[in-house]
Amino acid sequence: MAQRFHIFCMSLFLVLLSAVFSLLKGSSSLPLSALLFDDNVILLTLRLPRTLCAFTSGGLLALAGCLMQLLLQNPLADPYALGISSGAALGTLLVMLFGCSETWLIVGAWAGSLSAISLIALLARKHRFQSHSLLLVGIALGCGLSACISIVLLISPDTNLHSMLFWLSGDISETQIPWLSIVILGIGSMLCYLLAPALNILGRGEKEAKALGLAGNKYRIAIFLLASLFTAAAVTIAGCIGFIGLIVPHLTRLLLGFDHRIVLPIATLMGGSLLMLADTFARTLLAPQQLPVGIIIAIIGVPIFIWLIQTKS
Repeated sequence: MAQRFHIFCMSLFLVLLSAVFSLLKGSSSLPLSALLFDDNVILLTLRLPRTLCAFTSGGLLALAGCLMQLLLQNPLADPYALGISSGAALGTLLVMLFGCSETWLIVGAWAGSLSAISLIALLARKHRFQSHSLLLVGIALGCGLSACISIVLLISPDTNLHSMLFWLSGDISETQIPWLSIVILGIGSMLCYLLAPALNILGRGEKEAKALGLAGNKYRIAIFLLASLFTAAAVTIAGCIGFIGLIVPHLTRLLLGFDHRIVLPIATLMGGSLLMLADTFARTLLAPQQLPVGIIIAIIGVPIFIWLIQTKS
């Protein structure tokens, strides 16, 4: 218990340190004293919304990754395994293709995500949301949506192609605080904590869950809907960013075990911290030019994932 408390405190400290680093560093650095005043235009209108977007998106992806690996009973599952992110990406690219305003990008992402969620639920319902049926439907749907994305890119004019590719690689350039996604993260985290005891039982296997009288199908539907909602909210504000939902759950379980009462909140904090740090590096490495944050996450994520594999083997 003491070790878990220390890890929780360290995670909170890492979030605070990452947030300060993200707020002060960029194409132009700000002094630490800038955090004490409320009239800094760069801090309030650019850095603060972007930092909140990074933390919220990273936390949502990490939380969705934990739920998705539990739902599919597959350690390689991540928030993008069911093709939900591809649906959001397709909806956003279609909005870009028709030249709509930036406000409509969010509408397009939500519409694409909800369409993918509805289609998966419709196709997997006959199999009672079993892990294998969800995975197979998700893989097939993801491949189909990826083909549609390729078609959209091929027919897009050159003026839109660069922004489309940048967004597909992960783009945190929001100039507004993502209030809706923050609310989803807060309420979703509380719901996951309430479901954690049942998730611990479900993680032991289908037979043991049935022996203990757990309604597995109902919980699988709840996990599916929550993970889908978290993924859609993250993709809406940050584009397609991989590895966070894959490596953060593994790293958290390696440190804390399999108790979801502590794994889920710590994973949320670690995912948010990781994306805040990655976004800061994306803004500063080649300043004033910005890199897609998805590239930075991939550079960080690949060696960490290889290390995790070596540690478990």
